[in-house]
Amino acid sequence: MKKGLAESVLIAAMILGCHIIGVAAQTKGGVSMELSSQAFAPGAMVPAKYTCDGRNVSPPLMWKGLPEGTMSIALICDDPDAPAGTWVHWVYYDLALEIQELPEDIEPMGKPAAGGTQGKNDFGNLGYGGPCPPSGTHRYFFKLYALDTELNLPQGSSKKELLDAMKGHILGQAEMIGRYKRK
Repeated sequence: MKKGLAESVLIAAMILGCHIIGVAAQTKGGVSMELSSQAFAPGAMVPAKYTCDGRNVSPPLMWKGLPEGTMSIALICDDPDAPAGTWVHWVYYDLALEIQELPEDIEPMGKPAAGGTQGKNDFGNLGYGGPCPPSGTHRYFFKLYALDTELNLPQGSSKKELLDAMKGHILGQAEMIGRYKRK
């Protein structure tokens, strides 16, 4: 494909909201991290089971391609389409390197059985709070970070506290987007 045509296709995909781009992301050292879910494909609708209209449980997630030197993993899920600004649905950090997937329905507690530590979402709760848009279709960005350290933040830390603690420690990142509209 010629360069000009490739750029046009990329721009059209971005304008149309084709969100498959971003599932895999480059890391330091050129390794490609990937984030996926058995529950929904990248850019697809999040099943109601994982929202306020269903059981409101966290979806299963899996990842691969962590860069060398990774000591811990962090996860943030947020909605940039919320009327009052970006709404945080999940803050999860200090996941051990050996963990390469999260099962469905992680307990809404600071130290769940799956490992790691959960922060506070914008609903004011520990753990995952599913999509619950007041109107229209919203995008939910699941962002995975490979870090060169354990953060040792207390349970209930906010997205901002996590982002501040991660500065200078991110070795790689992957992202997956799901969408949801209430009926």
